[in-house]
Amino acid sequence: MKLTMNRNLFIQELQKVQRAISSKTTMPILTGVKIELSQKGLTLTGSNADISIETFLNVENEQAQMQIEKTGAIILQARFFSEVMRRLPEDDFTLEVVENNQVAITSGKANFMVNGLDADDYPHLPVIETANQIQIPVHVLNKLISETVFSVSQHESRPILTGVHFVLKNQVLLAVATDSHRLSQRKIPLENTDDQFDIVIPGKSLIELSRSYGDDEEAVISIRMMDNQVLFETQNMKFYSRLLEGTYPDTDRLIPTNFNTTIEFEVKKLLAAIDRASLLSHEGRNNIVRLHIADDGVILYGNSPEIGKVEESLSYTQVTGEPLDISFNPDYMKAALRAFGDTSIHIHFISAIRPFILEPSEGQGEFVQLITPVRTN
Repeated sequence: MKLTMNRNLFIQELQKVQRAISSKTTMPILTGVKIELSQKGLTLTGSNADISIETFLNVENEQAQMQIEKTGAIILQARFFSEVMRRLPEDDFTLEVVENNQVAITSGKANFMVNGLDADDYPHLPVIETANQIQIPVHVLNKLISETVFSVSQHESRPILTGVHFVLKNQVLLAVATDSHRLSQRKIPLENTDDQFDIVIPGKSLIELSRSYGDDEEAVISIRMMDNQVLFETQNMKFYSRLLEGTYPDTDRLIPTNFNTTIEFEVKKLLAAIDRASLLSHEGRNNIVRLHIADDGVILYGNSPEIGKVEESLSYTQVTGEPLDISFNPDYMKAALRAFGDTSIHIHFISAIRPFILEPSEGQGEFVQLITPVRTN
């Protein structure tokens, strides 16, 4: 195997697959990156058993300036190899596999000789043969992830809750995440499919997925799956993730439909006020802020016996229903509000001890955030 090409473009591809490579693994070979060279181009693969990323760089890509002298494959220790590549002196480099899986890396006057591993020993990626697939714009998928993934559980005691539940049914894709204290749910229509599925994808996988693909407005991603794997694929990249096993709880019954108090806020103003109130709540033992809704106004309170207290009269668009005093975790509220972006929302309450929901003032039902209040004496 012998290749000469543009160093910066190679580093970009290497960084993509490194997202899947962990230094802590029970399989030492997975600390490496698989480099495969064919007459069509260069394929890089990284995996940590939970996720696998494969990128392809076409020989016809003019930026790559790829010169293929001999095809082949090798595995190199990813972290060290990446450091070498970043420190090479010239804009291009040559990589050549010589005897006993040793690899010569040359750029300008710099010459490295590093030990590689036999590519045949690398685990094979899953073969997902199903012809059924759905297609969705990358930026839509990323938005779906950003609106839900922050609500997954961080505790392994209930592994199924560490993932986002995706259900495709009747041409509607539903994504739900909950840690049992809060819930995020988004629905989007998918018109050109009659497929159905019900899967749970680990939250960590989805975070890496959204980072890997960026926010390319033009790109479309295809999604295919088998029993325990899902594949997200674009023209030059494949992202595999294992699926979580088990039955996701029925979250439909958690979302209330009848309310006693409703208030409308501009997200930016409410978020800024809660951010200010949480400055004090974070300093105390109890991370709680209190919202007071009455005929004479709406007030937000933050309190820390050790530090002091804050109260702020809130600007709101309109309020209907009964007066209410309710306490909640400000971090949950801030995460929920950030998911809405720059818009206005309705917050619907039942009582001080029942979960409340947030949804956009327009397009209700498509996007819902639910938060469980904190009981205070």
